[in-house]
Amino acid sequence: MKLHAVHHLYQQRLAQSTRPFKARGANVERCSQCMVVSRLCICEEKVSYPTNAAFLLVMYDDEVLKPSNTGRLIADTVEDTFAYIWSRTEPNKEMLDLVNDPKWQPYIVFPAQYAEPERVHAEPVITEGKRPLFIMIDGTWQEAKKIFRKSPWMARFPVLSIKAEALSRYGVREASGESQLATAEVAAKVLALNGDRLAGESLDAWFDVFREHYLTGKKQRQLPVPGALDKYREVVQRQSKD
Repeated sequence: MKLHAVHHLYQQRLAQSTRPFKARGANVERCSQCMVVSRLCICEEKVSYPTNAAFLLVMYDDEVLKPSNTGRLIADTVEDTFAYIWSRTEPNKEMLDLVNDPKWQPYIVFPAQYAEPERVHAEPVITEGKRPLFIMIDGTWQEAKKIFRKSPWMARFPVLSIKAEALSRYGVREASGESQLATAEVAAKVLALNGDRLAGESLDAWFDVFREHYLTGKKQRQLPVPGALDKYREVVQRQSKD
């Protein structure tokens, strides 16, 4: 399987660790790419898409090490996905060069109530000749708010606010608010808003595949039949005909 930005970041972060990272279920044998229990590995099912949109994942320090992280599902689906660990005092130079590249039009994807009203947009408006670069802050809700508040380089970019029309389907972590969606759920809505319909639909279905397989391994149960994987395959097959 071709490795993407989050896989590479995972290896870098793992190499920097001075002691083993002990997430919940640390003793479970997992696939190092999809992070589900090895017997339920979904890597061979993954399909990625070229899109007009690109994503930049700004990840809190140990977020990339967590098996429950859904940011990697974005990189699974969208070919142009970049990922970096956040630093308040020393932002990654390569990341800053990326957001300053004139070919991109960055948007911070974050709830409207945390930004000045004049920065907030309900949908992306892209200048001709540019491509949207959607910046996703990836961490717990408290970590995400900290990154948003304490990243001066983010302050000059518009904010794209995504409203949750339904409760999150995640169920792997407990959210601190009912309206909070998983990172991948938000990204699927962003893709749809941007006109990348096929990738958005695929990411949404891939999220359900990950969720189902992750929880199946966690609870040591059998996969339901038919399950999320069958629906994902239907989406991929339908899109191959479009």
